[in-house]
Amino acid sequence: MESIVGALVLDVSVTQNIRPWPALFALVLGFFMILVDLTIVTVAVPTIMEKLDASVNQVVWVSSAYMLAYAVPVLITGRLGDRFGSKYLYLAGLVVFTLASLWCGLTGSIEMLIIARVVQGLGASMITPQTMAIITRIFAPAERGKAMAVWGATAGVAMVVGPILGGVLVDWLGWEWIFFVNIPVGIVGFVLAWRLVPALETHEHSFDWLGVALSGIGLFLIAFGIQEGHDKHWAGWIIGMIVGGVLLMCLFVLWQARNRREPLVPLGLFTDKNFSVSNVAITVMGGVGASMGYPLMLYAQVVRGYSPTQSALLMFPMAVMSIILAKFVGGLTDRLHPRAIMSFGFAASFIGMGTLALQLDPDSSLVLICLSMVVIGVGNAFIWAPTAATATRNLPMQLAGAGSGVYNATRQVGSVIGSAAIAVLMDARLEAHHLPTGFSPETGGGSLPAKLADPFASSMSQAMMLPAGLFVVGLIAVLFYERPKHAGYAGADATPEAAAVAGH
Repeated sequence: MESIVGALVLDVSVTQNIRPWPALFALVLGFFMILVDLTIVTVAVPTIMEKLDASVNQVVWVSSAYMLAYAVPVLITGRLGDRFGSKYLYLAGLVVFTLASLWCGLTGSIEMLIIARVVQGLGASMITPQTMAIITRIFAPAERGKAMAVWGATAGVAMVVGPILGGVLVDWLGWEWIFFVNIPVGIVGFVLAWRLVPALETHEHSFDWLGVALSGIGLFLIAFGIQEGHDKHWAGWIIGMIVGGVLLMCLFVLWQARNRREPLVPLGLFTDKNFSVSNVAITVMGGVGASMGYPLMLYAQVVRGYSPTQSALLMFPMAVMSIILAKFVGGLTDRLHPRAIMSFGFAASFIGMGTLALQLDPDSSLVLICLSMVVIGVGNAFIWAPTAATATRNLPMQLAGAGSGVYNATRQVGSVIGSAAIAVLMDARLEAHHLPTGFSPETGGGSLPAKLADPFASSMSQAMMLPAGLFVVGLIAVLFYERPKHAGYAGADATPEAAAVAGH
């Protein structure tokens, strides 16, 4: 028996020629690109408002449309990757995303930009679940924690690099280049993935289209209702949309429980407590990433009169700490209890975000703002990578694709709800201070009168309490982590692909 297994392992190793680390870096390039696009728009908000004659709510829809189109299909695209090959679905997603980026940059109206972002989000939904599923399959258990730490750290760094890159591009080349920049990256990513990512074995699947419809329509109704609620004065039809969306999501869960063939979300995944907790934690981080940039960038450009690049540099300390600590935290992931790592991360992030929110006034110290960003960056470094590494560690290998799809979907759901909620909160606080919601660099900027600067800053400060509160939710959740069953030790539920790598 051992000789048969050895022969199979040798055959997989020779035919597949799996080199996991080069494959990983090819995958994270595309993953990094699509995550940057979650936040890169935030720094360009005032400019897009001015150039395309858009309101705050419309510009937030530029991100929300992308997030919705990203979140809704991500469960089914994970299964499509298992059926038709994760590598090939990843490559197809890169093509769709890159072409949609060109469309975004060429558009001349806010409505067409939103539509182009929907197509871009569909491409992103094809990419993300494949990265996590491939990593889980090609790395041996002893290396899987480190690989997932790189994947998770990529997500964290992308969330803070997006606004910085966006600021530089908007100032130097124009807002269109926050999308055009994806084109060369997408081409390079395609070539690297084609050459370095292995084509793994595929599996037959039945597809839960009813589940896709229920979850997609339900999520859209909830997000649309929340984001448009304040603007529509919470009319009866808006409340009806939200209630209808919640009911459809409840029906979705019931259908998943009753579906005896192959449900979109195998509810058995959630019997693993660490998987459940990780999904709560990553939902929180999705909400934070989608919500914190808008009030901060509007404050910096409208109240302080900073350029897009100067505004984006406020995020630089956060990005630096996430990058510096990524390797250190990755090394801790296989050695320390996840509760210890992530409770520190959420506590530090809450302290940093809370102090940042309290400092958003016209005359606040730039040094203190940067120190708050440092603390947030430290906290985030202890969240992103360990959460990703812990999420699927206890799952059997045959559920790796489904688990990664659910994990990525919940992160995107958090982003959708966070984006919608921050739009409502900013509009509500501006209205409470008797301010319009259509500020742009020309109407505000450095010339905003003191009598308007104070209430505008207060509005953004109060809005920043949303991401601060989300960190509290995450802190409470991670206290329920258990010690992983498989802490990355060699020999734990190794697949043939992973075993081949272990002996390579």
